[in-house]
Amino acid sequence: MKPVRVLTIAGSDSGGGAGIQADLKTITVLGGFGMSVITALTAQNTLGVSGIHEVPPEFVAAQFDAVATDIGIDAAKTGMLANSAVIRVVAEKIRQYGITKLVVDPVMVAKGGMSLIREEAKQTLVAELLPLAYVLTPNLPEAEVLAGITIKTKEDMQTAARIIHKLGARHVVVKGGHLEGAACDLLFDGERFSEFESERIATPDTHGTGCTYSAAIATGLAAGKTVALAVQDAKTYITAAIRHAWRIGGGHGPTNHLAPLFAAGTAAWPENWKKKG
Repeated sequence: MKPVRVLTIAGSDSGGGAGIQADLKTITVLGGFGMSVITALTAQNTLGVSGIHEVPPEFVAAQFDAVATDIGIDAAKTGMLANSAVIRVVAEKIRQYGITKLVVDPVMVAKGGMSLIREEAKQTLVAELLPLAYVLTPNLPEAEVLAGITIKTKEDMQTAARIIHKLGARHVVVKGGHLEGAACDLLFDGERFSEFESERIATPDTHGTGCTYSAAIATGLAAGKTVALAVQDAKTYITAAIRHAWRIGGGHGPTNHLAPLFAAGTAAWPENWKKKG
């Protein structure tokens, strides 16, 4: 039996907690076969991003062609797309290879505050990529940029989701992690809202949560799950990864992508892993 084939199109995180590294760990743990198109190299750790080296659009295209023409793609997700040229190439390749199960994580700003996308690229993202998105997963700051409103309440989240849906995405998941109270995400399919809520875990170790969440959704879609079930299962997965997050580095540490395996009792906790919760 072949695993589902999931492609991540994103930037590399030298710290291992986000981007391509987080995506491939997530896809693997959830039973998929992960492939990558690297759009940028970053020099970063738990304290922040100190440098970005953008991959030429032609080489982004070459990576995409190599994977698509041989291995094939059941679903894909995008993360960091730093400039307009790369966004256009990615959109072109998605159309060329008929990828319909596309999760777009509109990565704009790193945890430490550094911008991960040029200003001119934001409009290109909206014009070229959002109409191709089967699922779009903005956090609140990203949703504010895309919708052009300030989000303070769940009602604001609903308003933002409606506005963003009109930009072309089939389904919009507005993540409520930046609000107080339980961590509640809203899924809007153009007609109705669904809520996905989990306990809020007090920890600074949340680096890469958006990447991990969107990769989990893409893997679920590749396996044939409905959007609602893929989001629900991804929510369960990221909650476990945060609950058992690694405490490493001096800043925002990474989540623990393997935590669900050990929490489920399918393997023994390594001695050097500190369980939390």
